Amino acid sequence: MKQNSAHPFLNAVSVYFDRRILAILFLGFTSGLPLALTAGSLSIWLMETGVSKASIGAFALVGLPYTFKFIWSPLIDCMPIPGLTYILGRRRGWMLFTQIILAASIIALGKTNPANDPAFTAFLAFVVAFCSASQDIVIDAFRVDILDEKSYGAGAATVVFGYRIGMLVSGAGALYLATVYPWPLVYDMMAGLIVIGMITTLLCKEPNASIVNHLSFHDPSNIKNWIYNAVVKPFSDFMMRPYWIWILTFIMFYKLGDAFVGNMLNPFFIETGFTKIEIANITKVFGFIATILGGFIGGVLVSRYGTMKALLICGFFQLASNLVFAAQAYAGNNLTMLVISIATENITGGMGTAALVAYLSSLCHASYSATQYALLSSFSSVGRTFLSSTAGVLAESMNWILYFILTAIIAVPGILILIWLIKRKPA
Repeated sequence: MKQNSAHPFLNAVSVYFDRRILAILFLGFTSGLPLALTAGSLSIWLMETGVSKASIGAFALVGLPYTFKFIWSPLIDCMPIPGLTYILGRRRGWMLFTQIILAASIIALGKTNPANDPAFTAFLAFVVAFCSASQDIVIDAFRVDILDEKSYGAGAATVVFGYRIGMLVSGAGALYLATVYPWPLVYDMMAGLIVIGMITTLLCKEPNASIVNHLSFHDPSNIKNWIYNAVVKPFSDFMMRPYWIWILTFIMFYKLGDAFVGNMLNPFFIETGFTKIEIANITKVFGFIATILGGFIGGVLVSRYGTMKALLICGFFQLASNLVFAAQAYAGNNLTMLVISIATENITGGMGTAALVAYLSSLCHASYSATQYALLSSFSSVGRTFLSSTAGVLAESMNWILYFILTAIIAVPGILILIWLIKRKPA
């Protein structure tokens, strides 16, 4: 009996040993690698070369392509790359193309002189961000196309893990290298690591769903027809789903309680009396490990119970983690409790993220996966970015214990909508 009861768990974990999941790990690494090269690592290089703080602050605008990548996602969904699309297919052709121009742009960025011409450095940093965001679009689409629904959770957890490793390499790794080598050589080294993604792209198989491109340019001169096929149809296809408005509402509200917590954590920690060093050490070490662990657990839950049930389980855990911070507020300046709070928040947050990414993947049609995933992921940020902007006003109007209890209540509507959707469409 014990052996039989272990099979479901072993089957759920075994999905991580799939060759497709391994490919997603390496592609996730390539996806996360450029981020610090246009943000944290770049800001330190700028500081060392004497660029003013005001100019360094303005460099944050180079990250805009990550926010608005859905605008050109229809092009990646349908426009063929001469030669590469014919040889490698729709997805792999675009992946290799974006990786080549990404590596070239990183090398070019490293060759600039921020002290003499910061505007040109900013321009090339923007180009790197644009190429990186374009790579993200096609990698997300490739992941959706090659996996089945039971593998979506593992794929989501794995791409997040690879992404974070890539960020560590281009962040802490680049800083370590910069203590020994000049920044242009460091950027050359980082560009060389893009080869990992290129090799992975060449070794992968083109997804069956994308071999026939239903959105190819049958008549390049017919702009209206192209706009309809590339832009309108992805929307109309999604809107043909039952309860699509409720699905979008759920996506917006699912992690809203988490967003209200995350927006006010640092002010809460400072006001509670924790030092900056304590906050950095605990959130960095335990936060990273806990997030990766949570993503793994979320992937197993999706594989074992299916996407909808996994979302429900993770949703309840996310809500409970908000109440842990209410306990932290009651305990006050207690480092042991802080470790517990950070570990709980990051584990449950990682679980919820893996389940949500799996759900968004399952909503995408194979013909429009790049466009639909880019749009859905952008829509999921509405709650995190706009609705949670009122968190500070709420926190000022009450004590911290009541505030964190309120964030748990804010998480309830998302769970209720999910239960409603499960009853009407269980799969």
